[in-house]
Amino acid sequence: MSYKSNQVFWEPAENLEKSRSQKMSSTFKSLLNTAKQSISGASTPAPGTPPNNTPINALFPKVDPQVDGEDCDHDCNSCHISYPKGFKIEEDDQLYGYVKGWSTHILVATGKTDWVRDVADEKGSVMEAIDKKAEVKVSNGKLMLSASNIPTPSHSSDYSEPTTVLLLPAFIIIENVTPKSVNTLITEFINKGPTNNTPLGPVSIPSSLPDPPPTAEQLTARPSPHRALILLCSQKTRDARCGQSAPLLRKEFERHLRSCGLYRDLDDERPGGVGIYFISHVGGHKYSANVMVYRKADAFGLDTIERGKLDGEVCPPPSKASKDEENQGAAQCMWIARVRPEDCEGIIKYTVLQGKLVKPERQLRGGFDRKRGVFSW
Repeated sequence: MSYKSNQVFWEPAENLEKSRSQKMSSTFKSLLNTAKQSISGASTPAPGTPPNNTPINALFPKVDPQVDGEDCDHDCNSCHISYPKGFKIEEDDQLYGYVKGWSTHILVATGKTDWVRDVADEKGSVMEAIDKKAEVKVSNGKLMLSASNIPTPSHSSDYSEPTTVLLLPAFIIIENVTPKSVNTLITEFINKGPTNNTPLGPVSIPSSLPDPPPTAEQLTARPSPHRALILLCSQKTRDARCGQSAPLLRKEFERHLRSCGLYRDLDDERPGGVGIYFISHVGGHKYSANVMVYRKADAFGLDTIERGKLDGEVCPPPSKASKDEENQGAAQCMWIARVRPEDCEGIIKYTVLQGKLVKPERQLRGGFDRKRGVFSW
């Protein structure tokens, strides 16, 4: 019970003692988390956006009901998929601005959806070779290394067989990769490719190397046929929630992409679609589900469309392959978290198709826009 007199509030002694105890506990927890972050180097969110980061409202546009329609920020009402009971995540941390910057991202095709805790410990894999056995170093910044469920050419998970890798932001597929060829992969493709900080422009990686190294087979490269990619962390060996959420989100993303003819399964390379891939741990599994969306510049010609002024759904026209199309790689990457099935419709309509965010304050962890030269780090 409280008594008010001249705007001064009195509390019983036991309540004051309880309040002091709670504050001390909260302060100790904050200091402990800071210490853990310093020791591990992890990107752990904390109160407040770092002062030197691009402000959250300046990185990507947020949907506006006056421009995008009254329901642009509503959850999907036709979604019948839900997470299992007991699926709980951290909801209080501020996410934006605490992802450490990365320069390039490589997805290694393994044909699997789960891996050992650290994918660099997958014996005999390209991931192990890049991380632990390469004789040359990545020289153009931090490399994010991910295993993926992209099928291998042999449709097996045998690491002794050549595989493919997808290099981002270059949007380049490199074929015939083996552990023995990772030195060439690094020097000729990763180190010579664009980075997330590189201004948007033509990607000049060669389709093949003029002189294949004597110790490895010839590596060849070609542009990815997709206009956008959705990457879902599926690694249940790191956190069961990732293994639970990824297949459910994929099913819901697929449903909304199909209505516009944009869904592409793992073996579908028709141009102009959206690829959905499972990848290994990216950090922050307590904010599951983590979703990364890579987009080409104005990927579907809809970035400036004002949906609120149009009747019905808006879908891009069918895309046709063009040999003259210039590959500039990914213009944007939007890394969001706390994604639930009911968010999927808005993510497809506005994030994938138009480069806008629906719930940046709750979900945005970081990303970049190479066309505008802005980054979250």
